[in-house]
Amino acid sequence: MKTVLISGLGVAGPTLAFWLRTAGFQPTLIEQAPAPRSGGYVIDFWGLGYDIAERMGLRDELDRIGYHISEMRIVNERGKRVAGFGTSVFLELTAGRYVTIARSALSRLLVEKIGDGAEMIFGDEIQSLRECEDCVEVELVQQGKRRFDLVVGADGLHSKVRGLVFGPQDRFERRLGYMVAAFETTGYRPRDDDVYVMFGDPGRMVGRVTLRDDRTLFLFVFDVGAAELLNLSDFSKRKAILHARFGDNAWECPRILEALDQADDLYFDRVSQIKMPKWSQGRIALVGDAAYCVSLMAGQGSALAITGAYVLAGELAKSSGRHVEAFANYEKVLRPFIEAKQRGAERFAGAFAPKSRWGLFLRNQLINATAIPGFARIAFGRSVVDSLQLPAYSWK
Repeated sequence: MKTVLISGLGVAGPTLAFWLRTAGFQPTLIEQAPAPRSGGYVIDFWGLGYDIAERMGLRDELDRIGYHISEMRIVNERGKRVAGFGTSVFLELTAGRYVTIARSALSRLLVEKIGDGAEMIFGDEIQSLRECEDCVEVELVQQGKRRFDLVVGADGLHSKVRGLVFGPQDRFERRLGYMVAAFETTGYRPRDDDVYVMFGDPGRMVGRVTLRDDRTLFLFVFDVGAAELLNLSDFSKRKAILHARFGDNAWECPRILEALDQADDLYFDRVSQIKMPKWSQGRIALVGDAAYCVSLMAGQGSALAITGAYVLAGELAKSSGRHVEAFANYEKVLRPFIEAKQRGAERFAGAFAPKSRWGLFLRNQLINATAIPGFARIAFGRSVVDSLQLPAYSWK
């Protein structure tokens, strides 16, 4: 039985472990965090990723813990609606297979689905990798040296495996000129159930969505130019940046920043893509954001991570573990599809926070035009309906 070490317990990692175990492999998952992560932001989940999650028996759980947002509403600084659309068109385009869900909640569902089918190591990380003729020798920070037949980096935009094997991140990262931040709070008012409310002016956007248990999630997107903003790890400095960018009386910004000051968890990162000439080297491969991050702007990062993990596991099963053949076919199947998604994300990046008032005006007019019968289907159809036909794999 071939052993596979998977670095990362987000979305791609547990999906890969599930399907590898189904195919008769022995996966081990390692996660730097001491427990499955919480917080972060919500995602719109549909397409091939949803289809694969359904094959894993997760559809009922997705519907139970997910949210069914009915409207996306854009307001001005006084809170007056200036643009928006209903989300029924997405339900039509996806045959009802569309849900909004916290990314961390999706990750937990996938982890729970594995059960005891894989070894899970929390609070540890890979320190070094050395490929041998018949295995990969891995040195873990806490557990020392172990050997695996294959290693897969499913550890996100800032992948440790990618850095160890392929080189520094700046070789492959394309920054799209924005930062993103998100946090949750309890007891915030007002609440607009099943509505995503968004305020923006040139170069910045803040949105809120109502969650269960009296919680509210806030998402910030804002443009950046100064290099010193791109590598901040200090929690207080991150909050200070948000105060500097949103610290005026526009819309609900004062109340949102008051809630931010009380938050003890804040997601904060730059908006980037990862573009690599190859997703594997020898016995080591990458999947999900580690290999081909499309950026938060694409809205499909988690679905694409699940799709990539499924195809990678399927190709390993199909080739009976012959990794050279499997890794080559994995790229052959996925690369054109992923590259098209990345191009779409680049075009769409400015829609979250247009950098000029003219850009805001055009964005809002386009959104309002979706009320015209048939226009929404034309505008969103290509980006919502996935064109890739998943290969048929034989699972044990």
